[in-house]
This record gives sequence, structure tokens and C-alpha cells, in this order.
Amino acid sequence: MHAGKGKRVILTILKYLSLCLGAFISVLPVVVCVITAFKTPDEYATTNVMTLPNSWAYFTNFKEAWQQANMGLAFKNSIIILIFVLAGSIMTGSMTAYVLSRFKFVGNGIIRSLFLFASLLPGIAMQVSVYQIMYSLNWINFLPGYIIMMCGTDIISIYIFIQFFENISVSLDESAIMDGCTYFGVFFRILLPLLKPAIVTVMILKGVGVYNEYYTANLYLQNKNKLVTVATSLFKFTGPLGNQYNYICAGVIITMIPALIVFILCQKQIYSGLTQGAVKG
Repeated sequence: MHAGKGKRVILTILKYLSLCLGAFISVLPVVVCVITAFKTPDEYATTNVMTLPNSWAYFTNFKEAWQQANMGLAFKNSIIILIFVLAGSIMTGSMTAYVLSRFKFVGNGIIRSLFLFASLLPGIAMQVSVYQIMYSLNWINFLPGYIIMMCGTDIISIYIFIQFFENISVSLDESAIMDGCTYFGVFFRILLPLLKPAIVTVMILKGVGVYNEYYTANLYLQNKNKLVTVATSLFKFTGPLGNQYNYICAGVIITMIPALIVFILCQKQIYSGLTQGAVKG
């Protein structure tokens, strides 16, 4: 009995130590970023990353980051992209899932398998062909073209919606059709309102990815004076002679504030959506 109890105590201690270690590793970059953001250029050049700044009231880095990186325009472009991409992804993903889950036709299983196969391919491996398509359509440096490309076919979103559809009784569809409702009416009036947890889950996963997207934004929105986004705006402070990390860290904190506000205001809906999205199916 004593040996078993001692073993449980050791396992509990190791569990909490691993959690503390994981939390420390996750929080450390944020702490370093905050410390660096409040340092003067001289302090940044002469101290290590963990040395606290002499004054926490030094906001010049934030002002310079906002002005030089044109972050006002970056937030505007990112919000426009985010709104249209989320709306497009939710509609296309839910409609595709509706067809695949409610209509049994030849090739249904093949299409699902192809979606799964496509999700296994790394996105970087297809960038050459995607770039050729974007170039041939003159969608380089074209914000609507970038938005259409980002909408794309989100495989994860489709599977999330399929799981929810499969847990909604088909009798709802049949009753509505018997009452004279069309398939579009069934989808928009009956099924889509029931997909709120799935929509929240998709918005979180897709929204975080779009907001933080750097590679494709830098590749297809090359005009950094007009088509800058939140993720690409801080590229202003990098160069062959060195990187100005005090301004970069200040800009990173600025970009984190909107996401933090959204999380604080909507954390109940976020937790509910992720939890229901995980257990469905």
C-alpha cells in the first residue's frame, strides 16, 4: 500500500513538473518580447534579453512601430481579409459538408478520400502551381484575389461540419421537404442555425491561421506600401544590416492586443465551440 501510494505521489509530482515546464517554455518568449519592447535602443544593444528595462513608461518603440510599419493600414487590410475569408470558408465548407453528408451519390466516398489525401499534402509543396495560377489570373498584388485563394477548400473545416451534420437527424430534412421546403431552405433555415458550435470552432481555427499568415501574404501581396498585413508589417524592421527587435517586439505586442481582447470577451463561446467540436462524432 505504501509503495503504491508513494508511486502515485511521484507520478503526480512529475505530472505537475512537466506542466510547469511546458508553461514556462510557452510563456518565456512572451516575457522576453515584453521586456524588449520597453527597452531604449541603447539598453537593447548593451543588455541581455532578460535584463529588465530602466523604465516601463518608455512607449517610443510602440509609437515608432505603429508609424514606420504603417500598422493602421495593416490592421485595416487584415480585418477585411479576415471577414471575407471567414465568411467564404464557412459557407463553402458547410455547403460542401451538407452535400457529402446528406446526398448519397456515386463518388461520394472517393471525394471524401481525396479531401483526406489533400489534407496530407504540405501546402508548401503546391506553392509553385498555385503561384502560376495566381500569376496567370493577374492576382499578384490583388487583394480580392488573395482573399479568394485564402478561402480555398479548408479540409479540416469540411470534416468538422460533416461530423456535426451526421449528428443531426435526417428526419428534420425530410419533414421540411414534405412541408414544401427546398434543399436551400433546409440548409439555410434549419441546419445552418444548428451549426453554431461548428461555426465557432471553424472561425477560431481559420481565423488564427489567416490573422497570423505570413508566407502567402508576403508572397502574393508584394506591395508593402498598400497591401501590408499585420503579419508582414513588421518586416519593415528587418534588413541586411540587422534587425530592430525592440521595434519588432513592440509591434508584436500591438498585434496581440486585438486577439487578446477577442479572447477575453468571447472565451465562453470559444471554449464551448471547441469542446463541442471535439466530442461530436
